[in-house]
Amino acid sequence: LHPYLNVFKHFKVEEWKRSTKEGDVTTYMDKALKGTVYRISGAVPASNYLQLPKTSTQSLGLTGRYLYILFKPAPAKYFVVHLDVATEDSQVVRISFSNLFKEFKSTATWLQFPFICEAAKGSVYEKTAKTSKRDLVGLAPSSVRWTCLMLDLRYILSLYLNRGYSHLKSVKLCANLLVKNLFTSDLLFDPGERALHGVSPMPREMAFPVPKGENWHDFYDYVRFPSDGSKMPFDSIQKGTLNPAAVAHVKDNPVSQLPKEVTLSKPVRDRVSLIQQITSPRERPRQSPLLTKNVPKIARTVSAPLQADRTCFREGLQSRSDSFLPSSPVDDGSIHVYAHKDGRVTVHSVSVDSDEFNKLSRITVIIAVLCFFVTQALWAAGGSVVVYPCHALIIAIALDSGKQTFLAGHTDKVSALAFNGNNTLLASAQIGQPSMMRLWDFPTGKCLCMFKAGMHSVSCLSFSYSGGVLCGTGKDKHGKTVVVVWNTIQVNHGGEAVMLAKAHTDVDIHTIKIAFFDDTRMVSCGRDNVRLWRVRSGALRSCPVNLGEYRSLDFTDLDFEAGQCEPDDRTLFVCSRSGHVLEIDYKNVAVRNARRLMPTEVQHSHRREKQTFNSGPGIALNSICLSSSFCATASEDGYLRLWPLDFSEVFLEAEHDYPLSSVRISPDNLKVLCTTATGNVGCLDIQSKDYCTIMRSHTDSVSAFSVEGSQKQLVTVSQDNTIRIWNLESMQQLYEFTASDEMPCTVSFHPSQHIFACGFDTGVVRTISLATSKLLEEHKQHRGLITGLTFSPDGNFMYSCCSRGTLALYNCAMQKSHIVRVLANVVSPDAGHGPDALSVSCDGQLLSLVGPSQYIVTLMDAHTLDELLRIDVSILDLDSTALDAAMRLCFAPFPLGHLLVTTSSQKVLVLDAKTGRLIRMIPQVHKQSCSSLAMSPDARYLLTAGDRAIKVWDYGMRFDVNSQVFIGHSEPIRQVRFTPDQRQVISVGDAIFLWDFLGSSIESDLEELQEDVTSRATDSPRQLVPVPTVVSPPCLELSSIQRLAEDKGDNKILKLKTVIGYNGNGRGNMVWNPDTGFFAYSCGCVLIVEDLHSGAQQHWLGHPEEISTLAVNHDAQVLASASGQGSGDSRCQIRIWSVQDKACRKVLFHHETQVQAMAYSRDDRLFVTLGDYVDRVLALWNAHTYDLMSSTCFSEPVHDVAFSLMSVGHLACVGKGTVTFWLTEQQGADISLKVYLPVPVPDAVGPAELTSLCYSTGCLLYTGTNTGQICAWDTETNRCFMTWEAVDGEIGILQCHGNRLVSGSNTKKIQLWSVLAVQELRVKGSSARSSSVLLEQEMTLDGTIVSAMFDNCMDMGIVGTTAGTLWYINWAENTSIRLISGHKNKVSEVAFSPQESHFATCGEDGSVRVWSLASMELVVQFQVLNQVITTNHIDHPIWSNSCLEGARADQDGNLLIIFILKKDGTHGPSVAHGQGMTFRVLTDHRSSPIHVIQCTRKQRSELGVEGGDLWLAASADRRVSVWVSDWMKDKCELIDWLSFPAPTGPEVTFCPWDRNILAYVGYGLQKEILFYSLQQKQVIETIPLPSFAMSLSLSPAAKIIVVGFSERLLRLIDHKVRTEQDYVGHDDAVGLCHFTPSGKQLFTASYNEILVWEVQVR
Repeated sequence: LHPYLNVFKHFKVEEWKRSTKEGDVTTYMDKALKGTVYRISGAVPASNYLQLPKTSTQSLGLTGRYLYILFKPAPAKYFVVHLDVATEDSQVVRISFSNLFKEFKSTATWLQFPFICEAAKGSVYEKTAKTSKRDLVGLAPSSVRWTCLMLDLRYILSLYLNRGYSHLKSVKLCANLLVKNLFTSDLLFDPGERALHGVSPMPREMAFPVPKGENWHDFYDYVRFPSDGSKMPFDSIQKGTLNPAAVAHVKDNPVSQLPKEVTLSKPVRDRVSLIQQITSPRERPRQSPLLTKNVPKIARTVSAPLQADRTCFREGLQSRSDSFLPSSPVDDGSIHVYAHKDGRVTVHSVSVDSDEFNKLSRITVIIAVLCFFVTQALWAAGGSVVVYPCHALIIAIALDSGKQTFLAGHTDKVSALAFNGNNTLLASAQIGQPSMMRLWDFPTGKCLCMFKAGMHSVSCLSFSYSGGVLCGTGKDKHGKTVVVVWNTIQVNHGGEAVMLAKAHTDVDIHTIKIAFFDDTRMVSCGRDNVRLWRVRSGALRSCPVNLGEYRSLDFTDLDFEAGQCEPDDRTLFVCSRSGHVLEIDYKNVAVRNARRLMPTEVQHSHRREKQTFNSGPGIALNSICLSSSFCATASEDGYLRLWPLDFSEVFLEAEHDYPLSSVRISPDNLKVLCTTATGNVGCLDIQSKDYCTIMRSHTDSVSAFSVEGSQKQLVTVSQDNTIRIWNLESMQQLYEFTASDEMPCTVSFHPSQHIFACGFDTGVVRTISLATSKLLEEHKQHRGLITGLTFSPDGNFMYSCCSRGTLALYNCAMQKSHIVRVLANVVSPDAGHGPDALSVSCDGQLLSLVGPSQYIVTLMDAHTLDELLRIDVSILDLDSTALDAAMRLCFAPFPLGHLLVTTSSQKVLVLDAKTGRLIRMIPQVHKQSCSSLAMSPDARYLLTAGDRAIKVWDYGMRFDVNSQVFIGHSEPIRQVRFTPDQRQVISVGDAIFLWDFLGSSIESDLEELQEDVTSRATDSPRQLVPVPTVVSPPCLELSSIQRLAEDKGDNKILKLKTVIGYNGNGRGNMVWNPDTGFFAYSCGCVLIVEDLHSGAQQHWLGHPEEISTLAVNHDAQVLASASGQGSGDSRCQIRIWSVQDKACRKVLFHHETQVQAMAYSRDDRLFVTLGDYVDRVLALWNAHTYDLMSSTCFSEPVHDVAFSLMSVGHLACVGKGTVTFWLTEQQGADISLKVYLPVPVPDAVGPAELTSLCYSTGCLLYTGTNTGQICAWDTETNRCFMTWEAVDGEIGILQCHGNRLVSGSNTKKIQLWSVLAVQELRVKGSSARSSSVLLEQEMTLDGTIVSAMFDNCMDMGIVGTTAGTLWYINWAENTSIRLISGHKNKVSEVAFSPQESHFATCGEDGSVRVWSLASMELVVQFQVLNQVITTNHIDHPIWSNSCLEGARADQDGNLLIIFILKKDGTHGPSVAHGQGMTFRVLTDHRSSPIHVIQCTRKQRSELGVEGGDLWLAASADRRVSVWVSDWMKDKCELIDWLSFPAPTGPEVTFCPWDRNILAYVGYGLQKEILFYSLQQKQVIETIPLPSFAMSLSLSPAAKIIVVGFSERLLRLIDHKVRTEQDYVGHDDAVGLCHFTPSGKQLFTASYNEILVWEVQVR
C-alpha cells in the first residue's frame, strides 16, 4: 500500500472533471515553492471556492486518518475551509476552520474551529503575539508563511463528538488563500530531516523546498490539530510547542501524565492579604507501568461488540460507533478486555490511549426518559412497541417489558413523526429555522439520511404506505403555510430524499395525510377548510371540499375509512373542535353525512340522556382514528371514547385529568394509544378494559432530584409545583405531592429512613414520610428560595440554605427534628447556586458552601457550623485576567480528602479539603458554566453537566483524552448524579434521563484480568508503590478584608435595565449604521446600545465622567467613546469597544481636557481625535493597535476634523477662519502627520469661525460657519469656490452623501440641500453662484442640532438636539418622530400609577411628563407657565386610583392640591379631556418652600384619628408635618409636627413595612438614617452612612433601603441582614430615588438623566 495519497493528482484537479471551482480561482507559479499553486480570491468566501468532488452527492472516500493541507492564507484577508467527514454510523459531520471564527462552536453535525495565523519570525506581528493572546485572531498578518496543516480526523471526531471516523467525504477551500495540495495518510509525517519513534520523514512530494543548509521551520509553519498551543481562544487551530516526535511519544506511551502543580507567588499572596500560606504539594514520583515477563502469546482476533437483539429496533446511543476501534500497530505489552456475545473474555494486545477510556467509561444506554414534550405517539412492530418524541430524542418502548430504545441525532425538539405502512421507515422533523428532517431504518435504528425541510417549522408529516413518498406541512419564514412532498424511494439504497413538489397556501393546515391507495394524492384539514391535494407533472395542486354550512368549523384531524371497498369509494372522516364529524365522499368531493357528538349529562334519575344535534356545546375533538369496526376519538374534555362507525353510542371510554391530543388504534384493533396535552402516554386494552400509563411526566422543567438506594426510588421536584416519587426499576410513578402556591426547589432523601426533605421558594423546608404519606415537620427559618438541602451520611443532621444567605443546621437524630443553629450572611446570596449549594463530606465531618461572597468557598464543622477554613478561588489561577467566582462544589469520596469546585471561567479546581491548597486544575470543562458535578462512589470518575451535555471524566487523568461527551438534553441540565451502586447516572432538566454506566463493571473485569496475568509473571515489581506523605502547614483562616471586586459578581440585587434620556451637552455623541442597524448614544457617563426594533438596551459602563463624543468605524465593529478626566487621572479617557464582544478593548489617555471630535479613516487603518478649545491637540492613532502615531498642538481652537473619502491618508480640520489640510506619511511602521496646507476662508465670508465640515465624493469638502454660511471647497486645488447663506446661526452639523447635503444649526433647524450642480460648478471657480444650490426640505426641532447620522440615500436618519431628544427624520414622508426623549433640566420628582402602567416625572424646566412603564416611551407632556410657583416647576406629582394629583408651593409656602381628572375613563392621561381644580390651601409651611410630599393609606382607627389618608410634607425650614385626611368629607388634621437639625430640605418618607414609622435623611450632626415612630414619638433606630445623603427610598416589597449621595454613588442596604452594595453609573449627584409600588423596579435620577433598575430580590 502507498503510504500517502496525493489528492489533487489523484482527482486531476487541473482538468475540473472530478472537481469544481466557483468565482475567482486561478493558477500561478509561486517563486518560493517553485511550482504551480491555486489562488482563491474574492470578497465573499462562499462565492469563491475550489471543491472536491464535483457535486455534493459524490464522495472522495478517503480513509486516511491524517489530512495534510499545504496552504497559505492571504495577508489581511479572511479564509474558510470546510471538510465533510463521514462517521462509522453514516453521519456526515462538517469540520470548518477559519480565521474569521472568534471562538470554537459545535453542534452534533458541525464543528467550527478558529485558526490562528502565525507571523514570520522577527516580524512586528510575531512580537505583538508574545504580549497579546488575541492579536492574531482575525486577519492574517502581512508576513504570514506557507503552512503545512495536519488534521487528525479520527482524534477530532472522538474528542469532540464521541464518534468513530470512517472517511473523508468532501473538501471545500474558500477564499482567500493559496493552496498547493492535499494529502491523506495513516502515517504521521514530520517536516524535519530525520525520522523518530512513531514519526516518518516528510515525503519529497509533500515537502516545501528548503535552501541547502537551512532549517525547514525557519521558512514554513507546521501546524497540527488537536494542538497544545496556549493562545486564546481555546480549541483553536494554532501552532503548538511540542514537536511531532513528542506528540507520538505521548500518544503511544501508556504512562499517565501527572497534572501540573500550581503555586501562588508571594506578591500575589501579599496583594490579597492572605494570612494562610498556600503551599505547593511535593511532586510524587511517577509510577512505572506494570512490567511482566513470559506473557503468553495470544493471537490477535477482532472480537465482535456486545449486541442486542436486532429484530425490532436498535438499542443504545453509541452501540456502533464505540463498540470497537482497531488497535495501534505499536505493541507495548499492555492489555485490554472485550466482552463477547456469549460471555467469553478475550485478551488482546493493544496500545493504551484515549480509546481505552472511551471503552471503560462510556454511558451506553439511556434506560428511561421521563419527559414532558410528547406531541404524538405511534404504533410499531405490530402493536408491541410505542414510539414517541421526547425533546431531541425519539423513544421506542416495548409494552411487554417496558424497555426503552432511543434514536439520537436531532439537535432540537422533535415536532413530528411518521411511519410507512409496515413500520420499517420512520420520518422525523425537529423545530428550528430551518427545520431539519431525518429518515430512519427503524428495525436497525440507523439514520439513512438527513436533509433540510425547506420550511421553518414542520407541524405534521405523513408517509405513503410503500414509504416512497413523504409529505409534510409547516410554516415559512413569513408565517405562510407550506406543503412539501419528497421522493424517498432511493433512501434505503444509500440515496437522498428528493423534493418532488412544494406549494405555498393561505389556508390553515392542522393535519395532512397521504391517501393509502395513491401516493400522489393527499388530504388536509384545518380551520375553515378540507382540501384534496395531488402531485402531477412536478406541481402540487389542491381543490377545496364544498363544506356548505360547515365551512366555518375548525377541523383538527382526519382519517380514511378502513375496509374492503374500492379505494376511490372510501369515505373520509374529519373531526372538528365543535364536535362535528363529517363523512366526505372522496370520489365526488362532497359532504356525504354530518354528525355532531354531544356530551352526555347525568340527570337526577341517574340516566344518561343524549342531547339534540344543535343543543349545547359539542365535544371538542382533537383527534380521530378509524378501524374496520369502530372509531376512536380524543377530545378536549380528557375523554378517550370508542364509538361504532355510525356513532350511535359510546361503548367504551376512559377519562383523563387533562385534554387528549392524539389517538391511534393498534394494527390488531385490540388496543388504543393516546397522548395528553401534559405529555402522558397511555394505552387502553379493549378486551380486558384495562388502562395502563406508558409514560407519565412532569409538565415543566425538573429542578432537582434525589435517589433512595434501598427502595430503588427516585424523588423529583419540578417547576410545575409537584413532587413525584418514581420506581427506578419499573419507571412508574408511585406518589405525587402538589403545592399549589409554592414551588419546590430542592429535595433530599434521608440516608436510612423512608422520608425525604423538600425546600420551597417561600423559604419553607418540609419533611415528608413516604411510609405514611404524611407531613412530618415544617421549618420556617428561611425567607428566601431554598438553594441547598442535604442530610449528613449518617442521617443525624440536616442542612439547608437559602438565596438570602442564611444557613440552618437541624438535629434529625431524634424522632422529631429540631433546629440547632441558624447563621445569617454565610452563604452567597445567589439563587443560581441551587439546588447544590451545600455539600457534606463522605465522613460527615465537613460542610462546604460558596459564601459569604461568590469568590469564597467556606468549610465548616458539619456538627456545629463552626468555620474552619476560607478559600479565595478568585486568585488561584495566576494566568486568568478576570476574577473567578465559585459556582458548584462537591466532596470527593473518602479517603481522598478532595473538594471539587467549578468556577465561572469553566474550570474545575481540585482542592485539599484540610489545607485549602490547590492540587490541580481542569480548564475548559464546558464552553459555558458547569451547572452540576458529581463524583462516582469509587472515586474513579467525575461527572460534569453544562452546554446541555454530560461529560464523564477519568478522575485520575491517565489518558490523552480524559473525558467523553454525551448529548440528549435539549435544555440546560440542572443536576446530575451517580446512583449509590454506580451502575446508573441520572440527569434532570428538560426531562429525567437514566443512563446505564458501564465504567465500573468493565474496569473491575480489567483489574481481575491484570491480577491474574501478574500472578503468573516472574520478577514483577510491586503493584503498590509507596507514596510519600505530603505534610501541610497548619490551617489558618483567610483574611476577612472585604475586597471591592466582590461587588462585581452575580449577587447584585440591582441590575441596570433602562436609561431614560440623551446627553444633549455632547457633540456627535450618537452613532447609527444603517447597514448593520447598530445604534448607540450616550447619557451621562453611560454608553447605551439600543435595538431600534425592540427597544432593548445594553449599557456599557466604565467612563468616569460625562461622555462627550462617539465614533464608529465603517463596518460598525469598533466603537470609540470619549469622556473627561476621572478621579486620579490627569488626562481624559477614550475607550475602544468591540461591538461584537460588547467589551472594552483598550483605554487611551492623551488629551488633557475634553475630546470634541473623533473619526476613522475610510479604510479603518487610522483613528484621529481632536481636543476642545482648551486642549487644542490633534492626535493620530493606529486603528489596529491604537498606538499613538502623531500628535500636534494648535495655537488656536479647532472645532472639527474629518478624513477624506477619496484620498487615503488625507484629512482636514477647521478652526478660526481657516481650513487646515493634513497628509499622513509612512516610513516603515511609523506614520507621521504633516501639515499639507492651511487655507483661509474667502473674504466674502467675513471674520467667521468654521465650526463643522464633511467630505463628499468628487473632491469636494463642505464647511459650515458660526454665521450660518456653507462653503464648498475643491480638495484638488484646496480653494473655496462657492459659499451660500444657509441659516442665521451657527452650523454645527454637516453630512453629505451623493448629491444631498444635510446641515444642522443652533436655530433648531435641520435642512436638506440639493447640491447636484456643485460638482459641475467646481470647474468654474469663483464664478459659481449660490442659486445653484436648492433647499429641498427643512424641519424645526426642539433644540440645537448636536448630532446627526443619515443613510446613504439621505432619505432617513437620526438627529440629536440639546433638548435631550433623538429624532427619527424621514425626508421622503416629511416626518419627525421622537426616538429618545428626556428632561432638559434637573428632574425633581417621579410618581407611579397604582397599576404601574405609567409613571410621571417633573423637572426644573417646568414640565410634567407621563411615560409608559412598559415601553419607557413618552405619552404626554404638561408645561407649567405660572411664574407664581417657587422655582417654576411642579414639585411632586402623586398618582391616585382615579386621577393624577399635583402638589406645588407658592412663594409664601402655601400648599396647593391639584387633581387632573380623566373624563374618558382611559388608562392613560389625556390633556384634551382633563380639567383641574384647587379645593384646599394649607398654610402651615408658610414662607418656606416644600420639598417632599408623600401619601400612604392607613386603617381608620390607627393613631387615634379618623381618616384613611396619611400624608406628610417636608419644607426647607427643617420641619415636617404629618397629616390625616378624608378628602371626601373635607377633613384634614395635623397629627405631628417634627423638626430636624438640617440646614437644607430633608428627605423623609413613610416606612413601607411599618406605616407608623418615618425614615429621614439630611444634613445634621451625624451621617445617618433616622427612623422615627409616630406612635412612640421618638427615634427608634439609626443606620450610619459614609456621607450625607441626597435622596432616600424604601422598597415596599422587601426590607431594602436605597440611598443616593452627592458623590454620584448609589448605596443599597438590606435592612434585614444589614449588608450593603454600592452602584455606579450616575453622572451627577443622585438627587432622586424611588421604588415602584410593587418594588420590582427602582428609579434614580442624576440631574436630567433617569436610570431604571431591576430589583432582583431573592
